[in-house]
Amino acid sequence: MPISRLSECLSCRSELHVCRMCEFYDTSVAQDCREPMAEEIKDKTRANFCEHFYPSPELRPDPARAVSAPSAELDALFGGKATDSGEAPAPEHSAARDSEDLARQQLEGLFGKPESDS
Repeated sequence: MPISRLSECLSCRSELHVCRMCEFYDTSVAQDCREPMAEEIKDKTRANFCEHFYPSPELRPDPARAVSAPSAELDALFGGKATDSGEAPAPEHSAARDSEDLARQQLEGLFGKPESDS
């Protein structure tokens, strides 16, 4: 059955049209591919446009890659470390909370601490 370039595993959402999932993938040959006419693919774990792709029945998607890639992207985007459960860090340790505290300190430095109502 043909696998499109954008196909994903239904359970772990790993990309399927990748070199390491191909029948021709072989780390013991040049460019890790036994197909002599195939163009070189740099990242063997990402979806590609190789016309010679033929799914290997022996290989399965790497669910660790599917889970770790989005976590790494979130860490890079928000500057924090995602927890193992996939939940956001506790509010008292979040980057947004630190930024809010810094802004409050700068504001109090300019205008003084606001008086309390009690």
